[in-house]
Amino acid sequence: MLLPESPFPNRALAALDSLATGLLAPSFWAINRLLDLQPTTARGGGGCRGCAGRALAAPALATLLLLSLPLATLGLLLWLPVQAARRPFVYQHAAGTAPAQPWDLRQRRTFTFLTANLCLLPSGLAKFSNLGDTPRRATAIACRLAPGSPGPRGHRDALVAPRHGHGHNGYGGTLCAPPPSPGSLRVEVAQPVPVVAQPVPVVAEAVPVPLAERLPADADFLCLQEVFDAGAAAILRRQLAGTFPHLLFGVGGLGLRGGRLKLLDSGLLLASRYPLLAARYHGFPNGAREDALAAKGLLAVQVLLGSTRGQRVVGYLGCTHLQAPAGDAPIRQAQLGLALRWLQLFREEQEQDGDVVAFDVFCGDLNFDNCSPGDELNQRHHLFEVYQDPCRRGPGQEQPWAIGTLLNYLKIYEEPVSTPEGMRRTLSQPGGRQQYLAGPILANGQPAPVAPGPWHGRRVDYLLFRQHRGAPPLRTEVAGVSFITQLATYSDHLPVALRLDVAPVSP
Repeated sequence: MLLPESPFPNRALAALDSLATGLLAPSFWAINRLLDLQPTTARGGGGCRGCAGRALAAPALATLLLLSLPLATLGLLLWLPVQAARRPFVYQHAAGTAPAQPWDLRQRRTFTFLTANLCLLPSGLAKFSNLGDTPRRATAIACRLAPGSPGPRGHRDALVAPRHGHGHNGYGGTLCAPPPSPGSLRVEVAQPVPVVAQPVPVVAEAVPVPLAERLPADADFLCLQEVFDAGAAAILRRQLAGTFPHLLFGVGGLGLRGGRLKLLDSGLLLASRYPLLAARYHGFPNGAREDALAAKGLLAVQVLLGSTRGQRVVGYLGCTHLQAPAGDAPIRQAQLGLALRWLQLFREEQEQDGDVVAFDVFCGDLNFDNCSPGDELNQRHHLFEVYQDPCRRGPGQEQPWAIGTLLNYLKIYEEPVSTPEGMRRTLSQPGGRQQYLAGPILANGQPAPVAPGPWHGRRVDYLLFRQHRGAPPLRTEVAGVSFITQLATYSDHLPVALRLDVAPVSP
């Protein structure tokens, strides 16, 4: 499959899109600045001086918006038809990347995956999640996802060689040893340390959790959600390109799609150290209310991992972001069904005779958890019979060490969770998790009564995998799981990392 390297098939359409975007820009800027006037709970975000400044700015911005409406109307009339020709994603790759290296199927190989919801919307919209200042946050996040000089390209034995021993500290935090099955995953972590701030009550026995302060430096694949802002996406692409030679961005169709207006793309961005053989995007047809304005859907890719005896060694990766509002469990249920069907069709379309499949991973922000009574419908979806979730034991039952990935957004700037180190210490305690993680909800989105037992919080960000039944037989095992605190104050979600070992099945 030839992956498109520009959003439009020719320069004329690209020029028309630029013209339309320019005509829309003043109105967009004014609306964004008006929304951006709302304060956050960050230090310095309020106060009388801030209120006075906002009171003076609001009328001026409203006047500018009214004056720009004629230009915006013309721009919209030009923008809508041009979007019909926009491609579903854009491929960015580094020139001169090395071909796939030989793979001895008798040896174990290891791959690291990271999923993260970054809340990189235009600053005014990000304020609804108590964030904002999107360009600054995008720069900080990009430097943390791909720090330092460009990573090695081509042959990467140092990054994918087998790792020996237990508790290998490859995530920059804690890891677990390969288990015989996901249900018996053993986590090795340091003992929790006290919170260096106002103490919170301990509500249950402390359970060690796999928390890490730093993002994995050896991540092979990044699956990012809510990269909606075009400027933020450009910042990420520039920084990630040195480490991840293969990126997909601008995912999803804009304009009128299926009779619905899409003002934002899907927000998905995928980065890979390995070459992409094929990619496919499918948009969900059933988005509702504010979510319907974004082109949410599924991005599926096939990656080339190596070759053996003339056969391709490939992996499959699916990334998505489901319907958000709490009361929309039936919509999410249908979206999960569509995603499963599309993933299977994609594999059937792309697999060639003799292909060796090393892994099949499905990830993203699914917007439901495994502890809320209101999410019971989604917790029992057929998805979990096809893909394995190493963080759960069954519907409504988490592993003892699993924790929520959705923060209490109103408290993200409070001192105990304002730094990666502080957040790790705080969330190492049951009381800290209960205070700073979003709690379980009812079907209407209201807080659910606290059930007895350990506090997990809402784990809405998932990294799932499934075994491949084929020849030659390879087995996928969980080598590590980590919840990462390095994006403290930059997002209202915790990134999640999963390390998989791929090895031959023992005779």
